[in-house]
Amino acid sequence: MHLSIELDREEDGRLIAEALELPGVMTYGETREEAISSTERLAIEAIADRIKHGELPP
Repeated sequence: MHLSIELDREEDGRLIAEALELPGVMTYGETREEAISSTERLAIEAIADRIKHGELPP
C-alpha cells in the first residue's frame, strides 16, 4: 500500500501529518521528521488492525 502524507503547520507551530489514504490517521510533531514518523507508525497499526478485522486482505 502506498501512503501519501500531507503536512500542515498549526498556529502554535506544531506540524500535523496525515495519511491521506487512511482517514483519521494523523499525528502532531515538533519537527517534520517526527510528524511523518509518528504518522507512519500509526498507519502501520491501523492497517494491521484492519487486516485483523477482515477489512483489508492480508
